[in-house]
Amino acid sequence: MQQQQQQRRMLTAALLALIFLLAAVSTTEAGKKEKPEKKAKKSDCGEWQWSVCVPTSGDCGLGTREGTRTGAECKQTTKTQKCKIPCNWKKQFGAECKYQFQAWGECDLNTALKTRTGNLKRALHNADCQKTVTISKPCGKLTKPKPQGKFHLLKAA
Repeated sequence: MQQQQQQRRMLTAALLALIFLLAAVSTTEAGKKEKPEKKAKKSDCGEWQWSVCVPTSGDCGLGTREGTRTGAECKQTTKTQKCKIPCNWKKQFGAECKYQFQAWGECDLNTALKTRTGNLKRALHNADCQKTVTISKPCGKLTKPKPQGKFHLLKAA
């Protein structure tokens, strides 16, 4: 019985020590002064305006584009950024505009052209792209009916 009382006293002492430690830690945390948040500097700098991507060589691949912004207190008003023009995109609609094209239409016998329409799928670097474009290409060789009747034989030399 005396052993049980001694164990209870030890347990009580341990609990009191734990409570004391928790109280000390929370008092220390509460006593710390909160750091004032850094005030955000208000800038008169405008948004960056970017030129189109210009390939380093050829008409696709790695290149650069120029950025400018306005503002009296801006530390930087121009900068150059690396960019990439995918080589499988249709360059005639802007090198930074990707379109999803429909199937080619039937050949127009009057113009010997076939057309298809593309809808804007993706614009790189916030490029200004048309929402819908139409392209045309020659139909290729038109099959003409073969003349029926006489056959002409070529003489071997």
